[in-house]
Amino acid sequence: MTNLARQLRQEQREQQTIKAPKAPKKKVQQKRWFSPGEKILGITFGALVCFGSIHIISNQASIYELNAEIQDTKEMIREQQKSNSDLSIQVSELSQYDRIKEKARKLGLELNDQNVKVVQD
Repeated sequence: MTNLARQLRQEQREQQTIKAPKAPKKKVQQKRWFSPGEKILGITFGALVCFGSIHIISNQASIYELNAEIQDTKEMIREQQKSNSDLSIQVSELSQYDRIKEKARKLGLELNDQNVKVVQD
């Protein structure tokens, strides 16, 4: 009986495979990682990030240039102040009374006390 049961099962399987038409295989669509809308949003976001970073870098470069100009200007101001202080010291040395009197004598001028007028503020 066991052989008979096996034969029946085999016949049933064969009939099922013959009777049941094979369904055509469906194309399996691969799932896309991103939809077209997500791609557009991603590209837009990337472009905005690039634009923002370029803008920030250009601002920093202009700030750096301005700081360099400010430092150069401060250095020029320091040099001019030093030159001015040196010149004011030189003016005070050249405007001493004894020196002026000596120059006047060399040029032939004499001091006349009667012609001297004192002016006060």
